[in-house]
Amino acid sequence: MGRIVAKVTAKNALDVSKVRIFDALVDTGATLLTLPMAWKQDFGKFLTTEKEKVQLADQHEVDAEICGPLTIQLEGFRKINTDVAFVDMTPVNGAYEPLIGYTVLEQAGIAVDMIGHRLVAVKHLDLK
Repeated sequence: MGRIVAKVTAKNALDVSKVRIFDALVDTGATLLTLPMAWKQDFGKFLTTEKEKVQLADQHEVDAEICGPLTIQLEGFRKINTDVAFVDMTPVNGAYEPLIGYTVLEQAGIAVDMIGHRLVAVKHLDLK
């Protein structure tokens, strides 16, 4: 299976001067946009912050802070306002690898083209 990476712009919905632009890996097994805890202070104060235990792909649990709202835009797709998960991450070769989860994709009207290894806009949002 191929890797799909997208350029993401994330802004604090309450203070749009607090912005970060980065590449993130599409992970349909993840739920939220997952960012490194080291970036949390870059976004300033959040309307909501909740501490939660989350389960990673290898089945072990870690502490996370679910914060929001952030305005998220994947390049070429519509903006959404949503919560994000901040977790402790270890940089690889000096860089973090944020994850784009399926709720971000669904809210932004994005589908994963598994054959073309790319993101595509869905024709209609699913309200079922």
